[in-house]
Amino acid sequence: MQVYEFSTVINDGGIIHVPSQYLQHISSPVKVILQTEDKKTNTVSKKFSAIKLKTKGFKFDRNVADER
Repeated sequence: MQVYEFSTVINDGGIIHVPSQYLQHISSPVKVILQTEDKKTNTVSKKFSAIKLKTKGFKFDRNVADER
């Protein structure tokens, strides 16, 4: 199985155009999966603020952490 990824728009009538650079490699039936790009999900809606942690006296033991 070969996988080709590209972005395109669906034209009137539901036609999806495959870029010509990929057409020469496709000679068998294909499986089409549609994934929409929602512009709203690409923006960060929450404001993040920094936090302070007091680490004075904190001892980190790599072996104990690896056991978890």
